[in-house]
Amino acid sequence: MHSRLIIVDPGHFHATLVQKEMYPWLDPRVTVYAPLGRELLDYLNRIARFNVRAGNPTHWQLDIHASADPMAEMLRGQAGNMVVFAGRNRGKIDRILAALRAGLNVLADKPWIIRAADLPKVEEALALAKQKKLAAYDIMTERYEVTSEVQRELVNDAAVFGTLQKGTAGDPAVRARSVHHLMKVVAGVPLRRPAWFFDIGEYGEGLADVGTHVVDLVQWTAFPDTVLEPKKEIALQAARRWPLQMTLAQFTQVTGETEFPPQLAAHVHAGVLDYYCNNTVAYTLRGVHVELEIVWNWEAAEGGDVYEASFRGSRSRVEVRQGREEQFVPEVYVASPNLGVAEALERRVAALQARWPGLAVVRRGSDLQVTIPAQFRVGHEQHFGQVTNCFFEYVTHPETMPEWENSYMAAKYLVATKGTEMGEKR
Repeated sequence: MHSRLIIVDPGHFHATLVQKEMYPWLDPRVTVYAPLGRELLDYLNRIARFNVRAGNPTHWQLDIHASADPMAEMLRGQAGNMVVFAGRNRGKIDRILAALRAGLNVLADKPWIIRAADLPKVEEALALAKQKKLAAYDIMTERYEVTSEVQRELVNDAAVFGTLQKGTAGDPAVRARSVHHLMKVVAGVPLRRPAWFFDIGEYGEGLADVGTHVVDLVQWTAFPDTVLEPKKEIALQAARRWPLQMTLAQFTQVTGETEFPPQLAAHVHAGVLDYYCNNTVAYTLRGVHVELEIVWNWEAAEGGDVYEASFRGSRSRVEVRQGREEQFVPEVYVASPNLGVAEALERRVAALQARWPGLAVVRRGSDLQVTIPAQFRVGHEQHFGQVTNCFFEYVTHPETMPEWENSYMAAKYLVATKGTEMGEKR
């Protein structure tokens, strides 16, 4: 028996990326509930392009319900067993809770919440899903990036990495940096963002939104498959925020709107929008000092979005770098290796051949680079299908949802929301 997908108010392009490919376990007929407007039309245009593309076209069939109250329509209709939420973030957790109460499995784009006051609702949603034997999951695509997977393998190899160091506030043991761009191409088409994307009260600041990926990767890499106790094991230390300044011409280019909407008025000065999307946060996780930087730029001068991360162990540092030297492609390095690390790395890479055939080690000055064959670099958009397949496993066998996943959710949203609020008060 096929599962049936429901899409509610697909205001973010991530909703369409879930449907970039077909799934053998999923009915091709999908029910969509959304207000009639540009966001629904953008969603339909993307799905139509997937259906008519020359290579590996999809064959989605859509039942469209255009409504001013799509959530109420969806709850009345109950047209499937899996619902996707991707769009406005402020009220997303209430929609998640309502769907779970109605007996629906939920795949919701990050972030589930953008305010620390809603942390208890995340716990309530996870407990409700467990109680009702449902899957409730957020879309952590970056775990499927091959460089992050390789980094995780090496950080957890004692012969290569040693033990994770604690670091200090001034010299953290874990650093990570994520850079995104407002102007970009998605699924072959220039991206148009809704005006509410720039309302931080509606959509959240950078740390509360895309920063959730970075927080998740830190704990997923440093403490894999480990149940965390966020309230005891995480201590926020410092945070700051600063705006990306956007002219009206830029705002019009990315949204299609000819004026700044009234809800942004408090952040518009002399015709320029102060878009508070940039954050840093420093915290400790199980005593390990972590520092993260989340940045939005207008447009990439070279390359695209960037993720870089460094984990310091007693025997080496394992890093993902993505600079000019790497031609803006993420690469994995083992830096400052102790005696014997090169041999240990060769052994580890040999053991990983079954998973990534062709993985190799080359020396770059004093560092060692792990080279990754091109066929494993599938790209961000393909990761949505990988997450969706994982989600279906939890839908089919809810008892297999590991407890550490729920603890990661609580930890991730604690850092993201409280870090954002700490930066606001600075």
